[in-house]
Amino acid sequence: MTELPTKEHVLEALKHVKGPDLAGDIVSLGLVSEVVIHKGKVYFAISVDPARARELEALRVAAEKAVEAVPGVEKATVTLTADRAPGTARSGGNGSGRDAAPHSGSPFTRPGAARDARHRPGGVPGVKHIIAVASGKGGVGKSTTAVNLALALQGQGLKVGILDADIYGPSMPRLLGLKGQQPQQLGGNKLEPMQAYGLKVMSMGFLVDEETPMIWRGPMVMSALSQMLKDVAWGELDVLVVDMPPGTGDAQLTMAQQVPLAGAVIVSTPQDLALIDARKGLNMFRKVNVPVLGLVENMSTFICPHCGERSDIFGHGGAKSEASRLGVPFLGEVPLTLAIRETSDAGRPVVATDPKSPAAAAYREIATRAWEELERHKAAARPAPNIVMEG
Repeated sequence: MTELPTKEHVLEALKHVKGPDLAGDIVSLGLVSEVVIHKGKVYFAISVDPARARELEALRVAAEKAVEAVPGVEKATVTLTADRAPGTARSGGNGSGRDAAPHSGSPFTRPGAARDARHRPGGVPGVKHIIAVASGKGGVGKSTTAVNLALALQGQGLKVGILDADIYGPSMPRLLGLKGQQPQQLGGNKLEPMQAYGLKVMSMGFLVDEETPMIWRGPMVMSALSQMLKDVAWGELDVLVVDMPPGTGDAQLTMAQQVPLAGAVIVSTPQDLALIDARKGLNMFRKVNVPVLGLVENMSTFICPHCGERSDIFGHGGAKSEASRLGVPFLGEVPLTLAIRETSDAGRPVVATDPKSPAAAAYREIATRAWEELERHKAAARPAPNIVMEG
């Protein structure tokens, strides 16, 4: 039986590939990105000077052949990712679009796919509406909100999918009890989404172990997101909920550039620091002409399960006041409860497993209001966002 290839096997093979100037090897020079292995296929990128990308094609081929010689490797997909030149800005964080990478790799990458996908904005076949669930910062319960919002929308009779767009910290495999499972490869270079509680699900966490750090630059993140949207057989969906990574960077711009987002839901805790970052996220979506469906106040208040006393650990009402000040809808409050934490950790979302609980009722109310806002914006016939990345 052939031994399964490991990251260590791949890196050992790449130590025999000389660097761009034949001084040292590409591993010791730190030019190899995070290595992803999926069913005998190996994916990674090599960082090179953008001015020399064309002449270094032979280096890419050499790395590809070295890895394909590793026992158990069926195929290696290697791309050259051009680092930005000194003094230039990166695309994504500031929108300047000057990251020089012509294309980059992901577990879905076919040769040239990332480059082509970036120039093919449009809807996802079969998906009627795409809703982004976002936050300005991490730790506010965005992913838990996203999965319960998706389940609550499904409870309204809608066909729903969820895309975990947080490349660096995917949560959906754990939140939906799918940890350790992998999607199947279909014909036509498509992946079949996983399924849980009636939802169709895709996440980078299905392809990479949760303890593996994703050391990817902006272009690779953009490529992975584009292809998770368009190279997955989503089928017919009324809505695709996208769990965005925190912040206002490459992932958010990629989503706004690649697909017509029907709207964004912003999640925040009541405290002032979280609201400052939530405001940034909200304004970012406004600038790229994505409707903000409203704000959600998560961890709104805590009621002791033993004595019934209420404690506003993170404050209370801050998101509602901020929504009023900014002129956007307030979708509702989600309490801070032990049940939400326990069901989330166990892969048993509260909306699906404890539908009569106050927490599940809160998520259903939020879903109803979000959908009403989406329908209102749809009736207004707002044009799809069109972002031009300057080169």
